[in-house]
Amino acid sequence: MNIRLLLTWLFMALATFSFAQDRAAKKDYQSLLLEIDQAIEQSPEIVGQYERQIEETRQQYLHARQPKEKYEQAFNLYEHYKAFMNDSALFYLSEAMHWAERQGKQAEAGNCLALKAFQCSTVGYYNEALAFLKSIDKQQLDSIGLRHYYQSQMHVYGELGYYSIIPPMKEQYFRQQTTWRDSLFAQIDHQDQDYLMYRIQELTARDQYVEARKISDQWLSRLNPDSRDYAIACYYRWMSSDNDDDRKYWLAQSALSDVRHAVMDQASLLSLAELLNADGDLDRSYRYIRFTWDCNNRFNTRMRSWQITPILNVIENNYQQAVEHNTKVLRMSIIVVSILALLVLAALFFVHRRNKQLASARNALKASNDELASANSLLATQKDELATLNDQLSMVNGQLTESNRVKEEYIGRFMSLCSQYIDKLDNYRKMVNKKMKNKELDDLYQISKSTELKEKELDELYENFDTVFLHLFPNFIDDFNALLSPEVRVQPKENRLTTDIRIFALIRLGIEDSSKIAEFLHYSVNTIYNYRARLKNGAIGNRETFEKRVKEL
Repeated sequence: MNIRLLLTWLFMALATFSFAQDRAAKKDYQSLLLEIDQAIEQSPEIVGQYERQIEETRQQYLHARQPKEKYEQAFNLYEHYKAFMNDSALFYLSEAMHWAERQGKQAEAGNCLALKAFQCSTVGYYNEALAFLKSIDKQQLDSIGLRHYYQSQMHVYGELGYYSIIPPMKEQYFRQQTTWRDSLFAQIDHQDQDYLMYRIQELTARDQYVEARKISDQWLSRLNPDSRDYAIACYYRWMSSDNDDDRKYWLAQSALSDVRHAVMDQASLLSLAELLNADGDLDRSYRYIRFTWDCNNRFNTRMRSWQITPILNVIENNYQQAVEHNTKVLRMSIIVVSILALLVLAALFFVHRRNKQLASARNALKASNDELASANSLLATQKDELATLNDQLSMVNGQLTESNRVKEEYIGRFMSLCSQYIDKLDNYRKMVNKKMKNKELDDLYQISKSTELKEKELDELYENFDTVFLHLFPNFIDDFNALLSPEVRVQPKENRLTTDIRIFALIRLGIEDSSKIAEFLHYSVNTIYNYRARLKNGAIGNRETFEKRVKEL
């Protein structure tokens, strides 16, 4: 009973731990992608630092005098190069083998030959790998060399089976891989890292994912996240996952570790780019596949090139389709802006025509005023009535004069702004045309996504409105604050209006409809109502006549 309770408790603990890991994976995946982006940007510095470490070891190799020291430094250089530059890794393995033979150490020489076979099979040199393995005398190998011999045999036949397109040969290669894997498992401890790695590989090939994950979690728990082996363990954890979010998380962990350790044989980032392309994240997928391609060129493996090329073609096609779509959207935007410009010109013509009509009305009123003035002397009995009428007409004439002055000022500024806006549209068209001609589609895509242009133009529009309004009504702010109680008075910056004052400035110009004010200021109608209500509540005297008094300022 106690054993059953203990097993039940362990199962629940493992389930809880697994659930917590899944939630963490979903939460951290996006942050891992951001870390990968940052690591790729820092890659030149990371690679430069790694190359300096290699150069230090190379100098130690060049200055070594004893065969034993030469062997050790050459083997160290192989360790540095094996995931960084394949040709150099093979070269220094040959050097290490030479110095081992100079010392008469056939076991070390055989070990180097086995490692050369593994390195060759990694990059697709299968004939060379099999030739090296055939030349090895197993009787001369020690336990380390025998281990690497079995690993190389297993690896080369596994690769041949994976890439073979002939079913009988594929099955034969995989049977040979299994035979050599059994030999390796008999040679090494079952807690050894290599055993755990190849055991996970074996279980996932059989679709035994639960057991594979248990071994993978055991392996990960023993590793430092900053170590190179952590990337490999995360990659095999990805292979054993059967949940999409979990797979993405561990693949991103592996890719991040590879980039941070200057690994050029990028298997994880290649798979991650493929997933991102399927998820529709084309920009990041394209950056990752291009980075993988550059790393592969440095590592110099034809197998990875064969894997990258079809994926790169798919991602590039998707990326080009997205760019073409954005270009079409941009062209439509330019057409719409051009149509709006024509509408603005039509509005200018209409306003100019209305202005001429107002000027004619003003002249007619002035003539009427002169006639009434001459008739005043003849109609003495009607002096008071005529004086009142004359004052009213003078007030109307003054209002028309002020209205005409306001309209002339705003029309002049409006025509100037339209001219500037047309120039800006033409410059924008030239910039778009230039970038399309130079195939600078990434820059064009980034420009089309930004709202900076809109925000800048709005700010310039408000600044022009403030300047013209304060030019026409220089005392408006002081007179407006005089209508308010001290606690709600507004003190704007020099030569600029606040949103509160800008609303009542529009009311002073005759624009009283809140929806039109909201449209001009790019606020909601409710926001305009709230501003108007707040200042009306703070008015001195009758707040119902507050807006009427503002119009008379």
